[in-house]
Amino acid sequence: MKNALITGVTGQDGSYLAEFLLKKGYKVYALRRRTSTPNYINVEQIKDDIEWIDGDLTDLASLVHAVTISKPDEVYNLAAQSFVATSWPQPLATGQITGLGVTNMLEAVRIIKPNARFYQASSSEMFGKVVEVPQRETTPFYPRSPYGVAKVYGHWITVNYRESFNMFACSGILFNHESPRRGLEFVTRKVSDAVARIKLGIQKELRMGNLDAKRDWGFAGDYVKAMWLMLQQEVPDDYVISTGETHTVRRLLEIAFSYVGLNYEDHVVIDPKFARPAEVDLLLGDCKKAKDKLGWELEVTFEGLVKMMVDADIKRVKAEMESNNIILRDF
Repeated sequence: MKNALITGVTGQDGSYLAEFLLKKGYKVYALRRRTSTPNYINVEQIKDDIEWIDGDLTDLASLVHAVTISKPDEVYNLAAQSFVATSWPQPLATGQITGLGVTNMLEAVRIIKPNARFYQASSSEMFGKVVEVPQRETTPFYPRSPYGVAKVYGHWITVNYRESFNMFACSGILFNHESPRRGLEFVTRKVSDAVARIKLGIQKELRMGNLDAKRDWGFAGDYVKAMWLMLQQEVPDDYVISTGETHTVRRLLEIAFSYVGLNYEDHVVIDPKFARPAEVDLLLGDCKKAKDKLGWELEVTFEGLVKMMVDADIKRVKAEMESNNIILRDF
């Protein structure tokens, strides 16, 4: 039985990864940040199968303790301040958690378990104002947000530890990946939740920002498999994980609303407050290296992903309405 230590396990990616590793027979340890109201909604079904260790990415001593307790064969560093919009009003917190937090985790592994295999969650936001299309592992970074800048630091410090200390350290440059477990503040989930509420008659409009921004969206459940595959290779390396397709936010709206028989133009309102100070207009990944070297393949299409998220939010919102004795619109 292998031991895995995951940071950020209660998030979208962490929950799918924990499920995946448990099915493969791993003993899964998870770093848990102390909060007054813990949120286990994404891992409720596996919560008792995980060994929880209290710690924080900004506290090296707690990470040393976590690595000592878990004795991991594999470490997956997924925790971050991961909402791009929040990184402008909270740039220092974003830098400390999303950037320096990676160094703390790497240092804890180097001190206690230097032969552990380490995965860092890098991001397509590092490409920002893209200098080539599509973006691949050799594409220069040009981040356009404090979040993107922090992720660039986390990426390069991982490379540095690999080269300086001969650690098995990889970065997965993941393009946008979504699921029904995505936070409600992210655009895909914001859309699927609003579609459910509008269809069921408890919301009238959806306020949005730039509808022409283009993203390469995939399913998070597919992407965590790539994380694991990276750590099973003979030589550590970095990989772009993407679908190789790009879609506008407008297309996301079209699919989501039409799936329930609605026209997005009847409900979407453009609100300037949702515009970013510095926009990333186009992200499109080239995942050829991951497919060729890892044997990784996608299973869920973009349209299938959007419909999956709408179905899940309709089911959730209907259950909320029924529990609150709200009369359901015919559906």
